[in-house]
Formats: sequence, C-alpha cells, structure tokens
Amino acid sequence: MPYTEATLQLLSTDGTLVESDRTAEYRAVVDRLTDDHLQLFYREMSTTRRFDIEAGNLQRQGQLALWVPSLGQEAAQVGSAFGTRPQDTIFPSYREHAVARIRGIDPIHIVELLRGVTNGGWNPNESKFRLYTLVLATQTLHATGYAMGIQFDGSFAKGDPSTDEACLVYFGDGSTSEGDLNEALVFAQSYQTPQVFFLQNNQYAISVPVVRQSRSPLYLRGEGFGIESYQIDGNDVLISYAATRLAMDAARAGEGPRFIEAQTYRLGAHTTSDDPTKYRESSEEEAWKLRDPISRFEKFLRARGQSDSFFEQVRQEGEDLASDIRRRTLELAPPPMDVMFDHVYTDDHPVIDAQKKWLQDYEASFGGDHA
Repeated sequence: MPYTEATLQLLSTDGTLVESDRTAEYRAVVDRLTDDHLQLFYREMSTTRRFDIEAGNLQRQGQLALWVPSLGQEAAQVGSAFGTRPQDTIFPSYREHAVARIRGIDPIHIVELLRGVTNGGWNPNESKFRLYTLVLATQTLHATGYAMGIQFDGSFAKGDPSTDEACLVYFGDGSTSEGDLNEALVFAQSYQTPQVFFLQNNQYAISVPVVRQSRSPLYLRGEGFGIESYQIDGNDVLISYAATRLAMDAARAGEGPRFIEAQTYRLGAHTTSDDPTKYRESSEEEAWKLRDPISRFEKFLRARGQSDSFFEQVRQEGEDLASDIRRRTLELAPPPMDVMFDHVYTDDHPVIDAQKKWLQDYEASFGGDHA
C-alpha cells in the first residue's frame, strides 16, 4: 500500500527532510536531536540488520528451529524504541529484535528462544521489555492490563515525564483482524490508559495482503474506538521517533491512549518456514527496496557531512556482532531436563512438582550414564 496524504513523514526516500505544516511539531522534536543521537539511530538499524541476516543463515544451517526476520522494519523499531523513556514498559510481538537490543537484551537470548533451549529468553523485570509473544495480539491485552495497573498504582500522570510511566505495545497488521486487539482498544479507551498501540503494518499477515484484511487504512481502527490515531512512514526513523515520543508523553500525561500505524514492509519472509515468492511479486519487493530505511538514513547523514569512516566503523561492528552470535550459537548446549518445569508458575505447584519427579524417576530407571 503506497503512502497517502494522511501519512506523516519527515525524511523522504531520497534522504532529504520534508517541510510541512502538518509535521511542524514532529520536526521540532527531531531538531533537538544531536549528531550522537542520529549516529546511534543508524548504528542500531545497521547492526540489527546484520544480526538478523546472520540468524537467518544459522537457521538455514540447522542451528535454529525457526527465525523471524525483521528485515526492512528497522526504522519503525529503532525510532519508536528511542521514543520511549527508560521507565516505560514495552510489550513486543515476536519480530522486535532492534527494540530488544536497545532495551539491553543480549541478542543471543533471542537466538536461544528460537533454537528452543529456553522457555522465555530473558527476565523482563530487568529491562522493562516483556517476553516475545507468538500468539497474535495477545500481548495487546497484556499491555492494556498492565497500563490499567499503572493507573491503579498511581505511577503516572504526576506531571514529571522523567518518572511517569507509560506502556508501548507492538503488533502487526494481521493482529488487527484478531478479537484480542479490539478488546484491548475497548478497555484502553474506557480507562484512558497510559499506553501507545504501535502497529507495524508490513503489508502481509503471512500471505494475506493488508488490502484483503481491511478496505480502509488501519489507523482508522483506533479512531473508531475514539483513540487519537496517526499513520506514519514506518521506513522513516525520524518520524517514527518523533511520533512515538509525543504519543508516549501525551499518554503518560493522562491524555489517554494513542494509536500509531507505521507503514513499512517485510522485505524477507514471514519466518524461515515461509516462501513469499508464492504470494507476492518481485516488482513489489523492488519498489519497497527503494524506500529502504537504512539506505535512506545513510543518504541523510552523508548530506550532513558524515564521513566514510563512520559507516565503515558501523559495518565492522555489524560483522563483529554477527561473528560473536555465530560463535556463541554454536557453543550452545542442550538445556538441563528440569528447565521445562521452571517458571511455569511463580510459586511451587503440586502438579508440576509431581510431573518433574516422575520424569526424574523415569530417567533414573535406565541407570548408568544415562541417568
């Protein structure tokens, strides 16, 4: 789906800034960014893509059970992640690798999850980045419940954006067809929760194009529930950052939830078990490659005088990350048998304990080294 007049954009596909009265408030947010901020945006997008490619290669070589690529969606993720504040809680779907890294998650934990050697991957209390959710749209309910809890705890709308908490939840266009999201929107609007719904519209729910899922732009879904909503160019890291920062701060100030639809594109497969050549044309992919978020931002930085040495440094950082992930993936050992019983419940549970003991006794019955 091409961008429309409703689509907010700060950075055109040729890397030049867009001047518009509609985006003046967003431009003001971006104008406060330093060169260090802009370099960090590029570094996170570029190195995450290199990690993403390496993880896909590892899956093809039999090292992972599955891989979920985020290729092409880096700007939507990096911009929105930096648009949050440290005290904010983030609920991801299962493709937010850049967001995870920005929140301090070691990417090897994502690999472990998709290799099948961990049930969760990381402790969400340490990063305020919740666990990946593989069941579509369920995380939107989790996020709304959490945001309601923020209200009940009184930890927001105290007038201090440096401490007030808000909640950001990611989901895809396929999730908009799920009942869970619509229920979450009902409760979010009813309780005026301090949260932002961030839709990464990558144009396909596996093989189903978005134009078949909805005959109207998806950001209008939020407006249908009375939630202030916007559509942005999701391949523009600057508008992704500015729109998220303003929406999150409005939500944390007690102005109610916000809904952002980021128009982006999944350049790769849905997962490594998918073959996108079965349902989309190469001409469509080529058209979206011209809107590539990383090359677009590189043009912008070069026009500002960024040197070749910076881009070479970032490229090498990506290669180093890929090599490190490959080495540590190959070193991963099967988890202890008991891990499958850990953290199923927060407290000890008699049924889980009985199952664990049964399996231990069964294994021990073989005797010798096997036990």
